[in-house]
Amino acid sequence: MKRLLLIVTLLIFAGCVTGQQARDMLEGMRDRGSVAPTSEEIAAGLKEALKVGSTDAAGLLSAAGGYYLNDAYKILLPPDGEKIVTNIAKIPGGQKMVDDVILRINTAAENAASTAAPIFVDAITEMTIADALGILKGGDDAATQYLYQSTSAKLKETYRPYLKAALDKPLVAGISATQSWDVLTSSYNKVASSIVGKVAGMSTVDSDLEDYVLDKAIAGMFGELAEQEKEIRADPLQYASDIIKKVFSYAKTVRE
Repeated sequence: MKRLLLIVTLLIFAGCVTGQQARDMLEGMRDRGSVAPTSEEIAAGLKEALKVGSTDAAGLLSAAGGYYLNDAYKILLPPDGEKIVTNIAKIPGGQKMVDDVILRINTAAENAASTAAPIFVDAITEMTIADALGILKGGDDAATQYLYQSTSAKLKETYRPYLKAALDKPLVAGISATQSWDVLTSSYNKVASSIVGKVAGMSTVDSDLEDYVLDKAIAGMFGELAEQEKEIRADPLQYASDIIKKVFSYAKTVRE
């Protein structure tokens, strides 16, 4: 019997066996004198690993440059803000204004991301054994989808005041992201509304910066959480709590 428990656990993780099949396999091990983790312990191990993963995701994105220096999650201007970039040469100092706004909105998202970890941990703590076992045998992003369903509304509610405060907070030269965006769009819209702008086919920009950044910040958080989940599934033994060690490292003591 070569590391049968590890095989059983990974089969559950990959969705190759049902919960009942896994229990039957583990019972067979017990009949031969092995002390295998229970389904409750397997669920506890997963929950503990997800707490580590979700906390890591929040920590990475809340760090300085967590969004701004990450090509996958960097928040650019709203879609209709691309009109500004396209016509930037028509606005004196326009490129600098664009750069300033992008820096500020990403900094705001990083500030708001610091609130995510406790919300994830609460949701994970409240998981039932059935929830956990379903995640274990689910797809590559089963935990991410579970947490999205159970936390996205709370995250938005919690993020918004932090995000608004961050967007309104004076940063470089006493200017906030909201002020930078207002100056940028006002300058652009003034040109777009002029005769010259109309002849050039320009249209005004009307995106709500706060709502846009909120949606992008949340999307980035779940994107990073999905990456953390992939790491958990690919290498669960990297997580070092006692319960995780018991669940995923027990197989090292099993011999033929």
